[in-house]
Amino acid sequence: MINSYKPEGYLISTTENAEYLSSAEGLERAMKEGKILEGTVLLCDSKLRLHLDLGGIRGIMTREEAVWCREGETLKDIAVITRVGKPICFKIKKISYENGVPVAILSRRLAQLECIENYLSKLKCGDVIPALVTHMENFGAFVDIGCGISSLLSVDCISVSRISHPSDRLSVGERIYTVVKAIEKESRRIFVSMRELLGTWEENAASFEAGQTVAGIVRSVESYGVFIELAPNLAGLAEIRESTKDAQIAVAGQYVAVYIKSIIPDRMKIKLVMIDSYKGDVPAKKIKYFTDVQNTKHISYWRYSPLGNHKVIESIFE
Repeated sequence: MINSYKPEGYLISTTENAEYLSSAEGLERAMKEGKILEGTVLLCDSKLRLHLDLGGIRGIMTREEAVWCREGETLKDIAVITRVGKPICFKIKKISYENGVPVAILSRRLAQLECIENYLSKLKCGDVIPALVTHMENFGAFVDIGCGISSLLSVDCISVSRISHPSDRLSVGERIYTVVKAIEKESRRIFVSMRELLGTWEENAASFEAGQTVAGIVRSVESYGVFIELAPNLAGLAEIRESTKDAQIAVAGQYVAVYIKSIIPDRMKIKLVMIDSYKGDVPAKKIKYFTDVQNTKHISYWRYSPLGNHKVIESIFE
């Protein structure tokens, strides 16, 4: 397999990609070898053709070749226009000459079809794959899992700690790792998850101990207490103290300092006391994977809750 089928943007800065784009001869060689390359879209003209600069050589991609559509789907102009200014993958269909000047005719659709045939169609539930966050909705984040092919990462699969919107955890353009959650064979749709890579309750709780004062993020305020996230897969409950008006100072998304009163593994609970709140922006935290995402290709089973706990939170991949 000569192509690696990464999310768009992964190849553009590689030495190999630059070498192919360095000359007309390099483009000819890429065409003969069937290589998938990447370039940045400079503009979309009135005919909805995408234009790329391939190392000084002009590349043109027609509207029909810009996006692969599933059976029954209609190609929308917005799907073409929104590629401007972004990396795009392609295969070279042919190289023509206009007044002696080479022009490369490109196809993203062919690259996507090859990606589906050689990579995505072979994936199984439980496979660990790289992804790129492309855009977000209230219900989840859409991620590129290869050559611009989109997959849904629903908001409840981003982490065990509940969030109100994907932007609470992710950002557009962020490179992440995911696990294949479900595959619809007929529609060729793949759904992914992320929480299985962010550690079990015990793995996350091991980073804390009773008596510490640590930073957290308020995720929800209930009548009986405030749920505060200590890590993406770990949250604790702070009881509301009327004397300090915790319910009034705690707002979802707010950064707070909390005292860890106790950690109870057999009940999967962490009891907290709110100390102070911070009204500025929440500092960005780099995602911590507890799974070796660089070398782990597949997981069959994941259990979040400790053994013996009456509440079982698990993922079974067939």
